[in-house]
Amino acid sequence: MPKSRRNDAPLSSLSSLKIKRATLAEIAQLVEGEVIGDRGLVVTGLSGIKEARPGDLTFIANTKYTSLAKTTQASAILTPRHAHIPEKSIIRTDSPSLAFARIVSLMHDDQKYRPQGIHKTAIIARDAVIGRHVAIGPYAVVESAAKIGQHAVIGSGSYIGHNSVIGEDTLIYPHVTIRDGITIGDRVIIHSGTVIGSDGFGFIWTDGRHEKIPQIGGVLIGNDVEIGANVTIDRARFDKTVIGDGTKIDNLVQIAHNVTIGRHCIIISQVGISGSTTIGSGAILAGQAGAAGHLTIGEGAVVTSRAGVTKSVAPHTKVSGFPAQPHRAEQRLQASLRRIPSYINAMRDLRNRVEQLEKKLKNG
Repeated sequence: MPKSRRNDAPLSSLSSLKIKRATLAEIAQLVEGEVIGDRGLVVTGLSGIKEARPGDLTFIANTKYTSLAKTTQASAILTPRHAHIPEKSIIRTDSPSLAFARIVSLMHDDQKYRPQGIHKTAIIARDAVIGRHVAIGPYAVVESAAKIGQHAVIGSGSYIGHNSVIGEDTLIYPHVTIRDGITIGDRVIIHSGTVIGSDGFGFIWTDGRHEKIPQIGGVLIGNDVEIGANVTIDRARFDKTVIGDGTKIDNLVQIAHNVTIGRHCIIISQVGISGSTTIGSGAILAGQAGAAGHLTIGEGAVVTSRAGVTKSVAPHTKVSGFPAQPHRAEQRLQASLRRIPSYINAMRDLRNRVEQLEKKLKNG
């Protein structure tokens, strides 16, 4: 299935051109790069630097990896502006990684499967509103009063609940579940296995049992959001759970009810965010980090891998460990913990020396 069209599209010269092979001079023009070497060299493939073969273009995002250029079989390399690799033809760019990603999109675009129209096995309610040029795959279900924006793609086996709204150019891969009353913005990508709008986890202990608290709110997903595979985003108890524009969510993330995530955040795999927590715009939560409920993680803050956030985090700060504390303090603590075996050995040595001294004093 195709990637959706995005606001952060490549340069205008890239946006309409589809290429299968190109010279270094042509590629350099597309990515505003500078060729050092054979401008007429033809690129026929793209690959990582270790796997590359003759005819391939690869990239080095950081000059500390330039040593790999001596062993790669790639015919040409995208590099940072200040790189110097005399053994190869190179294209110098401001961001080799971004430039390479855009070239990959161009050279491989035609290989993507592009569903067309509405499959005969799709089940669509009579009062659902389907925009122009929408593709709906086999056995997908679109419930009553749902609205699907133009150019959206609904993959096979996916479910769009009652009164939900799917924005324009949004791509929903197969086997995604979007429950009732959910709003998804434009140019959103949602990968397989994700569930949006499941009930928030709310119970009251009463009369010796857990009684369920009704979850009657919704979920609002902004524009240009990408949500990985097997993510769960719970509906709010009241009001809505919110994911801001441009935020990217990795696989296997749990976002609880009434969480608000700002714009352009990065949420990495296996993160868990408890209910009613607010994540400021531009924040990063690294893999397996967790946040307790009713906290605020400030704008631009970084929560490192496996950190456990038990109290609010100030904007533009970096925290680590459990319970999470300023990153430098956690580094000092971990450094001290690693020295414990040497401290124990030193204490044993001191104890032995004291015992020997005591024996000498006792024996006169």
